[in-house]
Amino acid sequence: MSILAPTAPLAPATARDGIRVMVVDDSVVVRSLVSRWIGETEGLTLVSALRNGREALERLDADKPDVVVLDVEMPELDGISTLPLLLQRRRDLIVIMASALTRDHAEVTLKALALGAADYVPKPEAEGGVITSAAFQRDLIAKITALATPRMRRGRAAQGRGAIAPATRRMAGAIQRTGKWRTPESAAAPGKFPLRAYSQVVPRVLLIGASTGGPQALNRLVAKLDAVTDAAPVLITQHMPATFTTILAEHLARASAKPAHEAVHGEPVLAGHIYIAPGGKHMRVERRDGTATVVLDDGAPVHFCKPAVDPLFASAAEVWGPWNLALILTGMGSDGALGAAEIAAAGGTVIAQDEATSVVWGMPGAAAEAGVCSAILPLDQIAPQVVRLFLGAKP
Repeated sequence: MSILAPTAPLAPATARDGIRVMVVDDSVVVRSLVSRWIGETEGLTLVSALRNGREALERLDADKPDVVVLDVEMPELDGISTLPLLLQRRRDLIVIMASALTRDHAEVTLKALALGAADYVPKPEAEGGVITSAAFQRDLIAKITALATPRMRRGRAAQGRGAIAPATRRMAGAIQRTGKWRTPESAAAPGKFPLRAYSQVVPRVLLIGASTGGPQALNRLVAKLDAVTDAAPVLITQHMPATFTTILAEHLARASAKPAHEAVHGEPVLAGHIYIAPGGKHMRVERRDGTATVVLDDGAPVHFCKPAVDPLFASAAEVWGPWNLALILTGMGSDGALGAAEIAAAGGTVIAQDEATSVVWGMPGAAAEAGVCSAILPLDQIAPQVVRLFLGAKP
């Protein structure tokens, strides 16, 4: 059987088909493979496979996708030009950018996130790499499902039609059991979670972990942390590949007006600096001759991620104990929950972003369910609370 999928409009999908996906990519190989993966995944329905943004706009109303997988670079109308036009027509549309691992594409992708794209998935550089990349397939399918499932559940509940389609629910459960991501269906209201008391020690170090939706959240957050970043180090692990973390560091430097850079192995951790874990390396800290120092670890992925949040949090718990304040922001999966437990056990404080303001409430939800958080807050309330804690105010 040929791997090539048709570019002509497909048969209309029904409401029972689960998550409706439109694929837009000028590469016939990529378009065909992604179309096949979607067609083979229970709970997903391919509604169209198109060559450029112009075709996507023409087919949007007829195909009614829930998710659009949108290539960055295409002829006639590229991804960054198509994105705002799609969202103007459908404010609830979930757009996942498919981006090559180059600096130019990383810049465009972060711009797309700022313009309203829900997330991105990095493509292998060569078409042959796409064919053989199990990670690309796994990440794309997981992100489509994680981003669309809660939104569809809320929308259908509002219309009185119950929860998500049984096929989608079965698929979500299967992925949860394999550990690829934590389904948002198990998320409860923040008030239902036990909260720990805040640390009695004024924090001296800020740690942040994030994944899906993280770049947008981080830019908003660091812009409001002047009182903290002036006097304390900030260490951030954002699930991102190499090159993308370089661009993220540049964006955070502009947003915070503070020195922000990818961490360098062996450098001291200093107040007034923002350290970002570089893509492809875990960032840890350790004491060397009495000085807290960055350690970059080329070990195996943790929770399918490299960098991962747990290594940073766990090592910080050993080095700084109760002086840590850890934030777990929006993201798929459960990375950060184990490390947050070690922060809490060492006397530090953990704050999680709430479900309503998270793009995906996987990572913060896992920490909340573990009972290691002192607060579960909307994104716009996190910075003021962090500032208060660093200034020694009572919670």
